[in-house]
Amino acid sequence: MNIYALVKRTFDTEEKIVVSGGKIQEDGAEFIINPYDEYAVEEAIQLRDAHGGKVTVVTLGGEDAEKQLRTALAMGADEAILINTEDDLDELDEYAAAEIIAEYLKDKEADIILAGNVAIDGGSGQVGPRVADLLDINYVTTITSLEVDGSTAKIVRDIEGDSEVLETSLPLLITAQQGLNEPRYPSLPGIMKAKKKPLEELELDDLDIDEDDVEVKTATVDIFLPPQKAAGRVLEGDIADQVKELVNLLHTEAKVI
Repeated sequence: MNIYALVKRTFDTEEKIVVSGGKIQEDGAEFIINPYDEYAVEEAIQLRDAHGGKVTVVTLGGEDAEKQLRTALAMGADEAILINTEDDLDELDEYAAAEIIAEYLKDKEADIILAGNVAIDGGSGQVGPRVADLLDINYVTTITSLEVDGSTAKIVRDIEGDSEVLETSLPLLITAQQGLNEPRYPSLPGIMKAKKKPLEELELDDLDIDEDDVEVKTATVDIFLPPQKAAGRVLEGDIADQVKELVNLLHTEAKVI
């Protein structure tokens, strides 16, 4: 089985974000594999272990992203591809990212492509479906269960307040939701093996992509943090007194009644 997992380098979820001059300051910040993409990598490895084949992880960005690719290799992926966009493109949006990834994958005869449901930095959830559309293959989003039998996949996907069971055929792209699996931690032997696994770096020229062909369709107007919330207030005294004070505060301070 020919399996690809799409990963993205994102800020650590516990990282304190600093915004200055309308830009996120990356100096000294810790970066990780996007957490939803970890579910995709784990599921790809489990599929390979069950059905045979090879897992290739793919990312876009600069050489800094090699660390996240090595992490995926240490988890158990077989090969990694870094499509270096840093030298040619000042920025990427969902359109440009999908165009580049689809161009790379178009002749790879992938059976299954896995991606995270969303990236925690952008949260659009667009890249996976866009790639599938460009490749003209089936796709299912926000999945929490995947069973493959030959060329057929049985899928459970998360929908608001419930779940949906689907059956479709390969080739297929899916986006992973929390609950699909429990991503493994790279072991020490895995980390050592990852140093010897293939990690290929490609440029846009290698894919016959011209910069103008992947010009971004969106512009970032501004980046800012949400306003800091004021501390909550604890009401004391008898319940009747608390109710009276609460009503008074809602009227005089919150001005909602």
